[in-house]
Amino acid sequence: QVQLVESGGGLVQAGGSLRLSCAASGRTFSSYTMGWFRQAPGKEREFVATIRWSGPITYYADSVKGRFTISRDNAKNTVYLQMNSLKPEDTAVYYCASPKNPYGPAPLVSRNNYDYWGQGTQVTVSS
Repeated sequence: QVQLVESGGGLVQAGGSLRLSCAASGRTFSSYTMGWFRQAPGKEREFVATIRWSGPITYYADSVKGRFTISRDNAKNTVYLQMNSLKPEDTAVYYCASPKNPYGPAPLVSRNNYDYWGQGTQVTVSS
């Protein structure tokens, strides 16, 4: 059974930083692309970043490019999202996700590409 568990969210002032973690279990982590999405109140869940199974190929939404960095540690079965220069508009619940099938093309930016989701972690950026 695939499980994804996010952690690291919290309250931070604008301009600050947070690092989110997503611990995966239930299958061979290194064979799967991982992604981060976010959902603000009243809005659709949107793509943030993705990292290919083979690493270090990454892809970012324009809104976070240059501020956020996705990385993975296959030895720890964990994917990270380092978020710097945070803005109030980054406030959302952040989810990590992974597709059902291993390997595959990059980048995967649509929610429809992902089958497994974590429970989410809240990030709140105050102005």
